[in-house]
Amino acid sequence: MANKLIVAPAPHVQTSQSTARIMRDVVIALMPALVVSTVVFGADVLRVTALSVAACVAFEYLIQKFMVRGAVTVTNWSAVVTGVLLGFNLPASIPWWIVVMGAFVAIAVAKMTFGGLGKNPFNPALVGRVFLLIAYPVQMTTFPLPVNGTFDALSGATPLAAVKQGIVTPGTVGAQELLLGNMPGSLGEVAALALLCGFVYLLWRRVITWHIPVTVLVTMAVFAFVAALCSGQSEAALWQLPLFHVLAGGAILGAVFMATDYSTSPMTVKGGVIFAVGIGAITMCIRLWGAYPEGMSFAILIMNACVPLINKYVKPKRFGVK
Repeated sequence: MANKLIVAPAPHVQTSQSTARIMRDVVIALMPALVVSTVVFGADVLRVTALSVAACVAFEYLIQKFMVRGAVTVTNWSAVVTGVLLGFNLPASIPWWIVVMGAFVAIAVAKMTFGGLGKNPFNPALVGRVFLLIAYPVQMTTFPLPVNGTFDALSGATPLAAVKQGIVTPGTVGAQELLLGNMPGSLGEVAALALLCGFVYLLWRRVITWHIPVTVLVTMAVFAFVAALCSGQSEAALWQLPLFHVLAGGAILGAVFMATDYSTSPMTVKGGVIFAVGIGAITMCIRLWGAYPEGMSFAILIMNACVPLINKYVKPKRFGVK
């Protein structure tokens, strides 16, 4: 019998296929939150998300085709993930041209400038979001009311903004409202339970591990508890404040879907825990004492910059070395 020649796929093909599978799983994990957000805010959610995805894919394709002149990699779904995550950080009422501008900054500046997927030091969607927040603060902080009614005490503000302004207390916004999300906010802020379902799916698919998301959220909860304890809050507030900060805003979205980005997070479990503690602590410092009601985006980008340093000093021991 003649010998059969078995040709293995090229390494870059295997990597591309693996990346595409991972990115598709991330998109699938985000779908429950997209459905809930659409129910809360209506068809504008689909408009913003679809435009963000289309713009991210188009910009990456055009840059690779006419500027980089290398292999076109939009089929690996990474631009789609960036588009969905960018859309999740925007209000449903935001003008279309601001979405396109955010997509350009995310892809052209934060991703392709550094060489594309795997080489970017900062999370592209967050770079786009922070740029828009600084450049267009009014449009980025103007949130539409839910189509099926809202939690009246918030008066059109997000829960974090309402607490920051003293309109309500953390205990006023119950865990049920935060989990189900029938309140003002960006697309990814109003569906904590749906985001947690996506977290479970990613764990089941082994796309991420629990270390970074859980450490971020636990750090935030402990920080909020200590802050409440030191400020002489009531016994009820000692538990209400940590729960509020874990469920409100972009805490779960950032901890699960952005802090775990392979390209911008540490390589080791120990490094990931240090990275996550930093994110949680910086987020709470901004939320409690900063000018912005939300601090997750800034915290992740700051810790992204620290990743090379973490990787340098937190290394696994070489085999055979004591």
